[in-house]
Amino acid sequence: MYEEALEYIKSCEDGVLQSDLWKCLDIDSRKCSRIVMKLLKDDLITREPESVDGVRTYRLRCVGVLPSAGRFGQLLVGGSFEPCAGCINECVPEHCPELSEWIFAIVLAENSDLGLQQPIKKVTAANLQQ
Repeated sequence: MYEEALEYIKSCEDGVLQSDLWKCLDIDSRKCSRIVMKLLKDDLITREPESVDGVRTYRLRCVGVLPSAGRFGQLLVGGSFEPCAGCINECVPEHCPELSEWIFAIVLAENSDLGLQQPIKKVTAANLQQ
């Protein structure tokens, strides 16, 4: 049941209300509370208080899943917005330091998602000759 609850929470982009979770899983609220406490203890989800129609409940989100950034989500990396969007400089993208830093942040983020300990080594002409 824990896996089902976690998968349902993951599937909801903006998280799920705890009051909806137990209804969806067709379990009682006490059992749902125990499942939520275990997921919290294992640091798999976060829980934020929320009021819906005057009733207190909690919004559950999977750890590592940020609230939706909407249609601009792909332009955000580590809280940095893609530098070319709205840029008025007439530069060459291949030589733009802001764009290079942003792309490097993407590479670092992908490396950490893959569990790599070090960033991928930069390939240069000198490295190829060795």
